[in-house]
Amino acid sequence: MSTDSALPRTPMWEISSRVVVFAAVGAALYAVLGLISFTIPGTQNVDVRPAFALVPFFGMRFGPIAGFFTGLVGNIVIDQIKGYGALTYWNWSLANALTGLLAGILFAVIASRIQKEGLRLVAVGVIAWVATFLAFLSTITDMWVQGLTLEAWAAVAFGPLLLSNTLVALILVPALDAVWEPISKRIGR
Repeated sequence: MSTDSALPRTPMWEISSRVVVFAAVGAALYAVLGLISFTIPGTQNVDVRPAFALVPFFGMRFGPIAGFFTGLVGNIVIDQIKGYGALTYWNWSLANALTGLLAGILFAVIASRIQKEGLRLVAVGVIAWVATFLAFLSTITDMWVQGLTLEAWAAVAFGPLLLSNTLVALILVPALDAVWEPISKRIGR
């Protein structure tokens, strides 16, 4: 595998038409597929959402800006459609956005050093999990927004979300990347 196929061809922070298109496609896919989810009983509206895999994936493959937009706009649209309101859980939408951003940055820094396919897929899963963990720490603002204690936030919000998104990060993100890799080589990305 050449490292060129793993990295975006445009500079990481460039906003090009390619980045805008992939960001819009990512947000639309996440918004539509994110509706296929179910709420974990006993939690603070925490969903198991397999489509969340799209957020770190778009960040890794199309850059941190595309990942940020995919997570932010996709989650806002999902919340709006589900009736929560676009900004009721603004901090969770921001955490989704930060996941895409961090995944894109970490992937760009680490991917250039990985040559073996299997190792790259393991790194993709680890990067997705680390980005998710760090980004969703920002939902600690629920202590002020929702009036939760630290223990309640950890037990009914952060903990269940981390559990469900760990499965997504470690299984679905590498699977998406494994499917995308041959396509990216074929189209020269």
